[in-house]
Amino acid sequence: MRTLLIFALTLLIISCNNQTKDDQIDVKECFEGYKSSILASKGDEAVKWVDKNTLNYYDKMLKLSISGDSATVNNLGILDKLTVLTVRHRIPKEEVLKMDGNSFFIYAINSGMVGKNSVMTIEIGDIEISGDFAKGQILANGQKASLYFQFNKENNKWKIDITSIFSASIVGLKQVIKNNGLTENDFILNGLEGLTGRRPDLSIWRPLK
Repeated sequence: MRTLLIFALTLLIISCNNQTKDDQIDVKECFEGYKSSILASKGDEAVKWVDKNTLNYYDKMLKLSISGDSATVNNLGILDKLTVLTVRHRIPKEEVLKMDGNSFFIYAINSGMVGKNSVMTIEIGDIEISGDFAKGQILANGQKASLYFQFNKENNKWKIDITSIFSASIVGLKQVIKNNGLTENDFILNGLEGLTGRRPDLSIWRPLK
């Protein structure tokens, strides 16, 4: 009886270790799939690698772009405000009104709104897995960063949560704005003018419908 119990426990340990190893491989494959899709500007492929949190965020930003009034948009955090004003300035109204969260995400990849430099020098290092949640340490130019991408297993497939690094992105944006001595709004408007070659007018603060 004791021998059978030890044998059963050994099989369980081996099974758990194999599962963890397979999951780590799958998590890295998820990141590499997302990265290669971004570098190739293939939104239809990239959307397969992102989780519900990511697509819900894009859906929320799309809805704010369509219906958010000036006070609502002005009171958004820097990253959300940048996203909404970018949509209003760069994408024709007729196209925006046809989109949902998924198609907006795909458009953002295809059009370069999500820049290739956001993933070009990044890899995933050490991975920690707990059930259907995982986090992978970011390696920037081969060096460990104190940042982690988070992943969620959905329908038995690992998906990357792009929103998991938004907090760090916000800190970085605020530091750049501070270093340039600009207000948030001036920073965004100047950036949009630099990207498109035209200065945003007051309509950028108005709802699309």
